[in-house]
Amino acid sequence: MSHGDPASFSGPLPIVPPVDGGSIWSARYAGTTIGAVSLIFLAALQSLAVTTVMPSVADDLDGHALYAVAFSGTFATSVIGMVAAGAWADRRGPAAPIWIAVLAFISGLVIASLAPTMGLLLAGRLVMGLGSGGLVVSLYVIVARVYPANLHGRVMAVFSAAWVVPSLVGPAGAGAVAEFLHWRWVFGGVALFAVAAFALLAVQLRKLDLATEEPSSDPVARRLLLAVVVAAGALALGLSGEGGPLAGDSLLRGAAIAVVAFAVVLVAMRPLLPAGAFRAGRGLPSVILMRGLIAGACFGAEIYVPYLLQDHYGFSPTWAGIGLTVGALTWAGAAEITGRWGDRIGNRRIAGTGAGLLAAATAGLAVSSVVDPPAAVPIVLWGVASGGIGLLYPRLTVLSLAYSTRQNQGFNSSALQISDAVGTSSTMAIMGFAFVAVPVAFSFPVVFGIAVLIALAALAPGMRLGHAAELRG
Repeated sequence: MSHGDPASFSGPLPIVPPVDGGSIWSARYAGTTIGAVSLIFLAALQSLAVTTVMPSVADDLDGHALYAVAFSGTFATSVIGMVAAGAWADRRGPAAPIWIAVLAFISGLVIASLAPTMGLLLAGRLVMGLGSGGLVVSLYVIVARVYPANLHGRVMAVFSAAWVVPSLVGPAGAGAVAEFLHWRWVFGGVALFAVAAFALLAVQLRKLDLATEEPSSDPVARRLLLAVVVAAGALALGLSGEGGPLAGDSLLRGAAIAVVAFAVVLVAMRPLLPAGAFRAGRGLPSVILMRGLIAGACFGAEIYVPYLLQDHYGFSPTWAGIGLTVGALTWAGAAEITGRWGDRIGNRRIAGTGAGLLAAATAGLAVSSVVDPPAAVPIVLWGVASGGIGLLYPRLTVLSLAYSTRQNQGFNSSALQISDAVGTSSTMAIMGFAFVAVPVAFSFPVVFGIAVLIALAALAPGMRLGHAAELRG
């Protein structure tokens, strides 16, 4: 089977001689590492900060009718950015795509910071989504081409850690900026820092050979059209849940729209994933499928953790965030473990442990929502769940790069992100319907129970990821 065929590659990893890669902080890689990590940090900071200030934005711009779309729209356009950047990188290398992606990301932030109406702010968010989707995919391809394979795990561990500080200070910092300066600075400030971060990375990229020796010849127009369909379906799926604009007051109508939208998304995204992904084919297809499942289980459950702490324990919104903070710390710690010793531990063991911890902890949260133990219990349980996802999440990225060649790194990186995004949005929609459809006493047990089932389902592809020995070569 040809390694140049991204839609069908599922064979063993190519065996290459061991490479002495040194450290990601060595003189050879430090500039690239700092620039790339800074961009990930700023993307995370923006994502977390906007959640805090959006109510103020909606009040100031009289835009409550567009509140939900300001979030779901960004996700929808990010899918288009992912596919465009991946296809471009496979044909011409990642240098040009990351320039365009960062430009779109910064432009969207500037538009949002200056927007006089909610409609223009939404336009900025849509442009920002195009940029953020392309940015992450381009960075993954750069990692694959700049660093030797034995350092990929370390880079992904640092990327995971780059989410920790924003998780700790982002929401509070954004609130302070909005209170003492203005919410516009939350967007504008990130834009200024993004310019500086990319300037550092751009200097390094000029020194590197990132070109593709044998460019992919796969048709791009069809993939972009499918990405637009996936984005539209995902947007409709998000807007149909929990009394969204498409559902109105009718839960039945919302459910019908969601079913149709989900079917459209599945059909349209299939050609954007490696062949065999939906049936857990061995190797890369299972990597892609597992990423979508664990993302859905984790991020779907995550939005109900602070809700549980507020509803059952009377926490304020600020104090309810402590559960997510604990989770961010355990995630980063677990990512560091697999970043350093992932090859030694082995992929089956990482998959079984990570998905098992996620399933056990969310099961504990379901029980906790019924018996009301001390508040420390659900907080600790979420820390365990996040530790499980921290073991898996960056490791799956490393595997997707290891199963790639220079001809399909962009395709595989975009497939990973699409699976992630669609898995998350779909699970959130399902949980949203369940939360409002069942009696109040069962709402939390049901949504956390859904997370348990999805985490357990992830074990099937998790046993078909491949072996750590293949990564070492």
